[in-house]
Amino acid sequence: MQKFDAIRPFYDTEVNDGIRSCINNPMMKAIMNFTFPDMADEVWKEQLKRTHSIRDFQCNFIYQSVQRVLEKSSEGLTTSGFDKLEKNTSYLFISNHRDIILDTSLLNVCLFDHGLVMTASAIGDNLVKKDFLLKLSKLNRNFLVQRGLPPRELLQSSKLMSEYIAQLLLRENRSVWIAQREGRTKDGNDATHSGVLKMLAMGSDEASLMTYFKKIKIVPVSISYEYDPTDALKMPQLMAEAKAEIYVKEKNEDFITLLSGIIGQKKRIHIHVGDVLDKELDHILAENDNTNKQIQGLAQAIDDSILQSYKLWPTNYIAYDLLYKTNQYSSHYTENEKSLFERRLEMKIDCSNDIMMEGFLNMYANPVVNKAKYENAI
Repeated sequence: MQKFDAIRPFYDTEVNDGIRSCINNPMMKAIMNFTFPDMADEVWKEQLKRTHSIRDFQCNFIYQSVQRVLEKSSEGLTTSGFDKLEKNTSYLFISNHRDIILDTSLLNVCLFDHGLVMTASAIGDNLVKKDFLLKLSKLNRNFLVQRGLPPRELLQSSKLMSEYIAQLLLRENRSVWIAQREGRTKDGNDATHSGVLKMLAMGSDEASLMTYFKKIKIVPVSISYEYDPTDALKMPQLMAEAKAEIYVKEKNEDFITLLSGIIGQKKRIHIHVGDVLDKELDHILAENDNTNKQIQGLAQAIDDSILQSYKLWPTNYIAYDLLYKTNQYSSHYTENEKSLFERRLEMKIDCSNDIMMEGFLNMYANPVVNKAKYENAI
């Protein structure tokens, strides 16, 4: 399977060499000292040297690191829906996207805790430009999404990735995680981009697209953080878009965002996994024989699942009431929670800047707006 070499994670036969090549990197020391603060360096180094598979690396090291992140920067992780998934079964998890590293790491912790197949996860190659980060991602079963390619190369890259995802799901019985859109949601509006689904469709060997999508078992996932640890970092891009300017990232922006997401305060976190899309696909097929319309229907079905099951926190309701100058949701939060949120606002952004203020509040308020559409329709 050499054609996937440019994007695939390490094979187990490559894991030990990969570990040994970065065991003395200062970033590895920082991760391990954070994860095992009372352990001498020689001890974790010896344990790493005895690691020969991705599963061992994930279970013995990454799992512990994520538990430490939760302990240090959150008030706990809750879940729902995992008991409906079957053991030894691969699924394609399509989720809303809030945090570069944590979304998929937390999902894998939950899958591991429930005795389910963990995922191979898509990651943009822009996030792993440093050699150490690339190796770490390959040790953690990430595969690369190649960004910023010219149209012809982008098409070839998409085809390669779709074939690789099909290979994982259908032949290796490996679950896959992919975000519903390229890049994280900046404004709190979670929407599935049809381009992601068109890319997945390229891997189909079925006459009917919906038959293929049934075969790969799509499970929508919604993840919500009470506080988005990177909320203020999203402001410059939102400001540029509000002024119809082209936003250019700073040199180390992705890396700073990555770190902030891990160590920043999140308060409570909830992950919900929806039902496998099945009857919805029959319905889409019965209604449309046009491929583009089918893709749009599938995007809507994923959105419906994610938005309806999105866990709303007091911060979401507070932001809505502040933004729309109302008390509509005041029963969903306390005065203390409101004053804490307002203090966060003052610390994070320039509250005298109306565009910035609106952008920040929208980020938290839009999930309320989106969920209300479903509740009002019932």
